[in-house]
Amino acid sequence: MNPNTPYNSPQQPFQDEDDLHQIKDIVRRYLRNWYWVGLSLFVFILGAFLINRYSPKVYRSTSQFFVKEEDSGMNLFDQRLFGYNSELDMTNQMIILRSRPIAELALKKLDFQVEYLYEGYVSKAELYPTAPILAEVDWKHPQLVNGEIEVRWTDKNSFNIAFPDEEYGLTQSNNSDITKINRPVQEKSQHAFGEWVETPYMRIKVSLTSGENEGKILVKLRDKQSLINQYAGAVGIAPVEKLSSILQLSIDSNLPNKGMDYLNALMEAYMENELNQKNRTSSNTINFIDEQLAGLSDTLSFIEDRLEGFRSENRIYNISSQGTNVFDRLAELDRELAQEKLKREYYRNLQNYLVKEDYNEIIVPSGLGIDDPILNNLIKNLLELQNQKASLMTTQKEASPAVREVNRKLQDLNNSVRELLVNVDENAAFLIRDLERRISAIDLEFSRLPAKEQNLLRIQREFTFSEGIYNFLAQKRAEAAITKASNTPNNKIIEYARPLPDPISPRPMRNYALALSLGLLIPLLFVLAKVYLSDKVKDVKELEKKAQVPILASVAFRKLYNELVVFMDKNSGITEAFRSLRANMNFVLPKDQPSVILVSSNTSGEGKTFCSINLASVYSLAGKKTLIIGTDLRKPKIAKEFGLSNDKGLSNYLSGQQDDWKQLIKGTAYEHLDILLSGPIPPNPAELIGNGKMSKLMEELRGAYDIIILDTPPIGMVSETLEMFPLADAVFFVVRYNYTLKSGIDHINHLKTAQKLQNSYIIFNAVDEKEMQYNYGYGYGYGYYGEEESKGVLASIRKKWFG
Repeated sequence: MNPNTPYNSPQQPFQDEDDLHQIKDIVRRYLRNWYWVGLSLFVFILGAFLINRYSPKVYRSTSQFFVKEEDSGMNLFDQRLFGYNSELDMTNQMIILRSRPIAELALKKLDFQVEYLYEGYVSKAELYPTAPILAEVDWKHPQLVNGEIEVRWTDKNSFNIAFPDEEYGLTQSNNSDITKINRPVQEKSQHAFGEWVETPYMRIKVSLTSGENEGKILVKLRDKQSLINQYAGAVGIAPVEKLSSILQLSIDSNLPNKGMDYLNALMEAYMENELNQKNRTSSNTINFIDEQLAGLSDTLSFIEDRLEGFRSENRIYNISSQGTNVFDRLAELDRELAQEKLKREYYRNLQNYLVKEDYNEIIVPSGLGIDDPILNNLIKNLLELQNQKASLMTTQKEASPAVREVNRKLQDLNNSVRELLVNVDENAAFLIRDLERRISAIDLEFSRLPAKEQNLLRIQREFTFSEGIYNFLAQKRAEAAITKASNTPNNKIIEYARPLPDPISPRPMRNYALALSLGLLIPLLFVLAKVYLSDKVKDVKELEKKAQVPILASVAFRKLYNELVVFMDKNSGITEAFRSLRANMNFVLPKDQPSVILVSSNTSGEGKTFCSINLASVYSLAGKKTLIIGTDLRKPKIAKEFGLSNDKGLSNYLSGQQDDWKQLIKGTAYEHLDILLSGPIPPNPAELIGNGKMSKLMEELRGAYDIIILDTPPIGMVSETLEMFPLADAVFFVVRYNYTLKSGIDHINHLKTAQKLQNSYIIFNAVDEKEMQYNYGYGYGYGYYGEEESKGVLASIRKKWFG
C-alpha cells in the first residue's frame, strides 16, 4: 500500500468493540425488518388463538395406590442368594400396572368398546358417560369396528343407519384378527328403537335414552386389541415420594370422567389379579380334596346302609369289651395308615408336577396336614418364584435376563424338592409297612371273637375308617376355604381417581407466551442466519476487517436507466462518490504524470465496467484527457454503453492486423473522453495479452493521455488480467455488496501478497443505502448496480416520482 494514502489498512478493533458492533448490527437489521416481525407475531398469535379455540381439551386424572413390597419368605435361603431387590420389585409392579393383561382386566369392567360421537361445526366430540342413545352390541356376532356408524332419527320410534367411512374393520368372535372391508351395503336403512338390527356384518340394538325427538349420533365400535393398545401404555406411574411404595397413577383424556373410571378399574383389576394369585393355592387344595371326597361320600353312605342292615338282621347292637378294645386299636391304626397313604399319594402327585414343571396345580403340604417344615418352606418359595415369573411374563419374554434368572432359581428349587421327596416318600413307605404289620398282629386277636361280632366289627371298622378320612378331609377343606375367604390383597387404593380442575392442554397463556416468543425469535433467527451464515460480503466493517486491501470508495445502490450516471446526473450521490474517489486518487497517483488505473473484480457481475466508465467520466469532467481501454477480449461491454460498434479495437492491434493504435481510438460525445474498444473477439485472448505488445501500447498511450482506465476481465475467472498488473499505477478491485463471496476477499488478499501490489484498493459497489448511513453516518444519495431498465407505466411513474 502506498503510504501517502489516507486510507491506511484498518487496525484490528478491540474484541469488546467488535462484539458491540455485531450486537448493534443485529439489532439494526432486526428493527429494519419490523414489518416481517409484525407479520410473524400476527401469524403465531393467530395460530395460538386457533389452537386454544379449537383444540380438544385434555384433562388429567390422578389417583394414589399402595403397593406392598413383596416379602421374600425365604427362611431357608438367604434372600441375597436369590437377588431380592425391593426397588427392582417396585419397578416390576409399576410395569405390571401398565401391562396389557392388567389393562384387559380393567377394560372388561368398562364399556369402552362403544363410543358415542357428536359432530360439531369444526370437530367431533365424544359423549361420556351418557348419550342420547344406547347401543347394545352382540360381540359373539361379527361386528363392524374402527369406523363410524351414523344413527339419525326424526321421531322416537325409528332411526336410520348410514356408514360415512370408506373402510371398516370386521371382527369375528373368538378371533382377535381384524379384516378390512369396504363400506357395507345395506338392504334396509330404517330400523325400530329397541329391536336387534342383524346383518352379516353387525348385530346391535339401539335404544333411545333421551327425550329428543330428532338428532344424530355417530357410534364407533372399538375392537378389544386396539383399546388394550391405547390404554396399556397411557397410564403414568411414579412414586409419590422418593423410596415410597405409594404410587401416583395418572392418565390424560379428553373426557375427565372416562380417565377417572379407567384408573379406578385399573386399580381394582390389579388387586383382583393379586387376590386370584394368592387364592390359587387354596383353590388347588379345595379342588384336590373335593376329588377325594366325591367318591368317599358315596362309599360312606353305602357302608352306613350295610351296617344298619346287618344290625337289624342279626339283632346285634353292642360289642363285647374285648371286641371294643380290639376295634379301638384297629381304628386308630387304620386312621394313621389312611393318612400316610394320603401323604404318599400327595408326594407322587407332587413328583409328577415337578417332572412336568407345572407349578400352577401344586398344593402346599400344610394344607393336607403334612407338617414337614422343610418341605413346606421349599414349596412356598417355589410358588412365590412362580408368581414372580408370572408377573414378569406380563411384560417380558422367556429370553429376557430377568425371566431366565427366575427360571434358574425355579430349577434349583425343583431339584431340591425332588431330592427331599425321595426321603419323605421312603419314610412314608416305611410307616405304612409298620402300620400294616401292627394291624396284622391285632387281626389274630380279632379272629378269636364270635363270627357275628367279627362281621359287625368289619363293617363297623370300614365305616369308622371311611368316616374318619371323610371328616379329616372335610376339616382340611374347611380350613382351605376359610383361608381363601380370609385372603385380602396386600395392595390397596389410597385415593380413588379424580380429575384435575383445569385442563393440561391447551394452556392459553402458555400458548400465547410461546407464540409471542416464537414470533419475535423466528425473525431474529433469520437475521442471525443472514449475518452469520451468509457467504457473501454484506458489511463494510467486516470487509475492512477481512481485507488486506484498503477500501477507497463505497458506491450506493440504485436502479438506473443509463450506466453513464456521471454524465446523466451530475448531482447524484453516485457521481459524488466517484468525485470523492478521484480526489482520493490525487494522494495516490503521481502528480502531473500520466497514470494507468486497472479496474477488475473477482467474478463477473460485480460492476467493474460500470466503475471503469464512471471513474473515467469524472476524470474527463475535470479536464483530464482520459482513455478507457476495454481489455476484456472475451465479453466486451463498453461499446454498448456508449452506442458504438465494436468492429475494431485492441484485439486488432495485439494480433498485428493494425499497427497504428490511433486508427483504433474512437471518440465519444463527451469532451476529453476517448475509448479503445476490445474489438472483435479473438480465439486466443490470453496469448494476445501476453505477447508483449500491450506494454509497448501503454508506453505510447502515456504520452497521449493523462488518465488511462483498463477495464479488465475478472481475475477469478481468467488469467490474462495478471499480465496487466505491472502496467498499472493503481489497481482497483470491485467488490459488490451481497454478491461477492467472502472467499473472493481471500483471493484478493492472496493476489496482493503474491503480486506484491503496492497501490491496490477496493471499491465497495452497490451498497445498500441504509448500510451506508449506518456504517458511515452519511450516504452518497442513491447508488447503483447495473440492472436492466424497467419498462412500462409503473417504471415511468417510479422514475418520475422517485428518480
